[in-house]
Amino acid sequence: MNDEDVSRQLLQMVRFIRQEAEEKANEIAIAAEEEFNIEKLQLVEAEKKKIRQEFEKKEKQVEIRKKIEYSMQLNTSRIEVLQAQNDVVNAMKDNASKELLNLSRDVHTYRRLLKDLIVQCLVRLKEPCVLLRCREMDLSLVEFVLDNAKDEYTAKFKIHAPEIIVDHQVFLPPPPKHHHSHGLHCSGGVVMASRDGKIVCENTLDARLDVAFRNKLPDIRKSLFGHVAASL
Repeated sequence: MNDEDVSRQLLQMVRFIRQEAEEKANEIAIAAEEEFNIEKLQLVEAEKKKIRQEFEKKEKQVEIRKKIEYSMQLNTSRIEVLQAQNDVVNAMKDNASKELLNLSRDVHTYRRLLKDLIVQCLVRLKEPCVLLRCREMDLSLVEFVLDNAKDEYTAKFKIHAPEIIVDHQVFLPPPPKHHHSHGLHCSGGVVMASRDGKIVCENTLDARLDVAFRNKLPDIRKSLFGHVAASL
């Protein structure tokens, strides 16, 4: 084999090696690009997932904040409605208190009422000796009806008349000087107690109004506000 044949074979070998190298390099490049694309796709999907999670988290936070704000507004509205209802109810009670003052100004009606209130106290106490307190301005009226009250009580229960001691030292508060007075006051009536003070019957007009109003409050609210009061 001469030099020319050797050179030709060497060139063929070089081309073959180069071709194989190029093919191998091309395979490596293709594989690298595929791996890069896969890695890139995974990173993109991971970022998308992260973004979705962040969005869902913020969306939930917004929804929770809306619910909290709605609840706060609803509670505020309920409080305002309840306050308005209480104002109306309290105004009714104030008007009733004013009527009590008018009642005590009618001497004949009030005198009969005092007698009935004393009899009620005697029935509740059922004591042989009781202490009676009234307003100083009512003292003469109370003493005027006292015997009639005793007679009515004894006739009803067929027992001896109890001893009623009228307190001439300590009196119930006077009526309010004006309709919006917040100090101690009494619109009329009596307070009676057993001699040892352990049993007390408060039968003032104000106390009876409080009891009646408290017992009738559900009916009053239902009558005034209907389904609105029930839904709060």
